[in-house]
Amino acid sequence: MTESTLIKIKEINADTIAQGTGLNEPATALLQDQPTTVDYLNQLIALKFYPDAVRFLAHALPKREATWWACLCARNTLTDKSPAIEIKAIELGEAWVYKPTEDNRKPTLAAAEASEYKTAASWAAIAAFWSGDDISPVPQAVIPPDEKLYAKAVIGAVMLAATQGEANQVNDKYLLFLQQGINIASGGDGRSIQ
Repeated sequence: MTESTLIKIKEINADTIAQGTGLNEPATALLQDQPTTVDYLNQLIALKFYPDAVRFLAHALPKREATWWACLCARNTLTDKSPAIEIKAIELGEAWVYKPTEDNRKPTLAAAEASEYKTAASWAAIAAFWSGDDISPVPQAVIPPDEKLYAKAVIGAVMLAATQGEANQVNDKYLLFLQQGINIASGGDGRSIQ
């Protein structure tokens, strides 16, 4: 399933990545054999532990790549009836990925709040905001985020995107999104996976 070289993921020991990710017990049990990152991700997908695979991959990817993945998944949920605030949230998240500056990161907070954290687009935007060095909403205070806070937002975006729509399509969406994430981890842009 996964490509043998996930060049964007520097850690080869799956157990190191999995710590603190909130994996379910069956997924955690697979770590006893100390698999590599690639082997572990392959196992999770083969066993259809898709939510666990999403959690693991979101924590494994660097901030920009993970946020890009969240944006791709959120974009998949858009229709011609999607509210402008969702489109704007994704566009702002993507703008930060393209150019990760403070000027591009800061507006993502307002975009996430506008959609009230109820959509994949909102979580993709907040993934960008939480990828910075300061998550304080006011300039006078500096609040550094937890190192993996962005991953929680990415998980929210991917899972909301996968579970939106018809129930019989959830597993197919998870698989598509995981393939996109793996492609990104392998140095691709995730767009070629359809």
